[in-house]
Amino acid sequence: MKELRGKVAAITGAGSGIGRALAENLAQEGCHLALSDINEQGLLETQEMLSPYSVKVTTHTVDVAQREQMERYAEEVISGHGQADMIINNAGVAIVTSVAGVSYEDFEWLMGINFWGVVYGVKAFLPLLQKRPEGHIVNISSINGILTWPNHSPYCSAKFAVKGFTEVLLQEMDGSSIRVSCVHPGGIKTNIARNARFTEAINKKLDQKGTVALFEKITRTTADTAAKTIIQGIKKNKRRIMVGPDAKLMDWLTRLMPVTMVRLMGIGTKMAR
Repeated sequence: MKELRGKVAAITGAGSGIGRALAENLAQEGCHLALSDINEQGLLETQEMLSPYSVKVTTHTVDVAQREQMERYAEEVISGHGQADMIINNAGVAIVTSVAGVSYEDFEWLMGINFWGVVYGVKAFLPLLQKRPEGHIVNISSINGILTWPNHSPYCSAKFAVKGFTEVLLQEMDGSSIRVSCVHPGGIKTNIARNARFTEAINKKLDQKGTVALFEKITRTTADTAAKTIIQGIKKNKRRIMVGPDAKLMDWLTRLMPVTMVRLMGIGTKMAR
């Protein structure tokens, strides 16, 4: 999708982080926006930030884990904008705990948002995109959809699932007017670690505060840089968008030595200070 001006993009998780940065950067491109988040206050703050831009912005309070709400969201986008050209399934949460320690309820909560939210977004918006001359589906996976680390089993499971789901969708849409991108960010400076459900880190010396401090110390890529990278990937119709030098490096190393990287990431995470 080389031309974004005049298009309508729906973005989930737009109340903060990468979603908010995507909204602002797409507004700069002249793209109209239908923004959703479960956090109504965050949505209103994002909307206020977009007031200088001459684009139409609608906000929609949505829990992406609820299929009916996602279907209603798609209906509201058509009602408010008359069309939908792009869906960016960005909403996500995190849990930090062991496989033994994670509750079924927490695991299901994360999968509902990080995986089923993507499925519901694709299923709700695909028929709308197919009515347009061209459409684009952007699903946010993670470097953790390529490489795992300890005490993140729900998150890694969901992101691997998003990658697999998106790649099948890409195969099925090949030759159609719909483009599909799977995004793999590395560490991004957002509040995802701060807002994570935390039980235990693999490094027993770190509590939640220490884990957040470590995450913020090692992350280098801002949400704005991530958004710009994703938008450039959309314009180039890239099927796979790697975000951040850490994601690119870990992806390359995983391809080079997949078994060794699983072991090294486990050791490195335990030793992290």
